[in-house]
Amino acid sequence: MSGDVTAQRVLVVGSANVDFTVAAPRLPAVGETVSGGTLLVNHGGKGANQAVAASRLGAEVRFVGCVGDDDSGREIRAALEAERIGVDGVGVTREAATGTALIVVDGEGRNQIAVAPGANWRLALEHVRSRADDFAWAHVALCQLETPLETVAWALEEARRRGAVTVLNPAPVREGLVDLWRFVDYLTPNEGEAERLTGIAVRDLRSAAAAGHALRRRGVGTVIVTLGAAGALACTGEGDGERVMRAPAHAVTVVDTTAAGDAFNGALAVALGGTSRLEDALRFANAAAALACTRRGAQPSLPTRAEVDGLLRASERGDLP
Repeated sequence: MSGDVTAQRVLVVGSANVDFTVAAPRLPAVGETVSGGTLLVNHGGKGANQAVAASRLGAEVRFVGCVGDDDSGREIRAALEAERIGVDGVGVTREAATGTALIVVDGEGRNQIAVAPGANWRLALEHVRSRADDFAWAHVALCQLETPLETVAWALEEARRRGAVTVLNPAPVREGLVDLWRFVDYLTPNEGEAERLTGIAVRDLRSAAAAGHALRRRGVGTVIVTLGAAGALACTGEGDGERVMRAPAHAVTVVDTTAAGDAFNGALAVALGGTSRLEDALRFANAAAALACTRRGAQPSLPTRAEVDGLLRASERGDLP
């Protein structure tokens, strides 16, 4: 299967942050202090994470975002360049600091995250419009919801107009979502996001499918609900051909789930830009997400193409538990 996923041109429009991650014995309750943790400082943000994931998996990647006029912003830009990502579309603002995320991870890899968006919310519509050449260049355009909603909506519409495949990771779900569903070829909510978007409690495969079909009725092409250790479930097709397919997760030892969703989305964008069948694209994305769970941090955890191909080969041989 791995040979079916070839290098493609992926445009990511989204956020970039500095992450402060504490690995703690457990997650704190409200008003509680949990001591004994260790600190990791690195780069994150859903948009930047997904761009790095796609680049490490072999795609040509360009990133459109906004950072502050500060050391953190300059470091993020340099780090993206080191990942062979085009950064001409990274704007700089003096109106806000570079985005910052505070993350706590427990011994089972579960996390709590609070984000100060900062410069990410200064990603102006005018700036994104000025990157018309990037939209003409892209095979796939990938967005999230950590930047202004009007910017996300315009990017998806412009990408669709230019003939690119559009992917929206609706995270975090925000109030005031504009009517952008008809511009989305692939929507990738997790269980909680699918529930917030539809009002359907997602507790199992059946309820995940119900939420997926509800979102498709709004105009989305294909809905892929990510289910953590249960893998992913896709709702796709047309009319009488409407169908549901499930892709099981790969069994791994979980250390930190922080960027697993970003690994999934970056890998999905790479696969969808090629000739992969949806079933194969889901397997590829699940493998990337699984590997991201085995290491600490956001971008440091994102796997290479060789690692993903190796996991897929091991799975096909039955070498995994």
